[in-house]
Amino acid sequence: MKKIQTLLGLAFCGVLLTAGFVASADTGKTGYATVIRVKGSATYSLVAGGTEYPLVPGKFLDPGTTIYTHDRGEVDVILGKAIDLPQAKWVPERISLAVDAPVRGMITYKPSAEQNVVRLMPNTTLTIDKLTTVSSFADTVSDTELDLKKGSIYASVKVLSAASQYLVKTPTGIAGVRGTQFYLALNDDGTIKIAAVYKTNDANGGLWLTPNGAVIPPFLISAGQMWEPGDANPVPITPQVISFYQLTFSAVRTIYIQEVSYDYDHTKVLESSDYGY
Repeated sequence: MKKIQTLLGLAFCGVLLTAGFVASADTGKTGYATVIRVKGSATYSLVAGGTEYPLVPGKFLDPGTTIYTHDRGEVDVILGKAIDLPQAKWVPERISLAVDAPVRGMITYKPSAEQNVVRLMPNTTLTIDKLTTVSSFADTVSDTELDLKKGSIYASVKVLSAASQYLVKTPTGIAGVRGTQFYLALNDDGTIKIAAVYKTNDANGGLWLTPNGAVIPPFLISAGQMWEPGDANPVPITPQVISFYQLTFSAVRTIYIQEVSYDYDHTKVLESSDYGY
């Protein structure tokens, strides 16, 4: 009898231990894209090519949603979880309303923790294919897949756990991202126009670019480097463009929105380098 009780006790402990493991490793929670800022004209659809609806700050977008920016339109989104924006609260040290009517959203919002942020530039179409998180003991594993169909994006990706994945798909290749602030732009035909890494957030950061087909093998774009079709290898970003990226990524990382002194088209800065929009 005592032996049976002992066996039952061990079995019960095993059930509790198994339950503890299951509780500590979630099967995966669906994430959200929180729209933090909208400038100009931008819309979204629940399915690619479906009915488009106006996009407003504070909107939570599920995976499968497609975001469209139109002429002179910009959108900033935080990826990973639904974030309660303090727009309706009087918190002067965190937020002030935009003075420019086309800018809907926050002027200043400094998150308490680093966030995964994407800024869609004008005439961009981006689908959120996958956005999940899994808490596994001390680590948070995330799986993010974006589909850049046209246009260009700036993105700041925080340091990810070793098991996490962050991919940006394009019509002509895939970019694997780790702890990186990067810019990715497409030509009108869907080919990659430029892929650039402003800086990385840890030693393993960078942009692994895998063009479609076997002609060009996967290669790494490191901090301060850029790549355009025709380049045999990534090349250093020019000081002129680095200065522009510094301004842009400072805004993207802190969600600090302001009208910069130069033209919206950035022609005073980038016209000669053909990196305008």
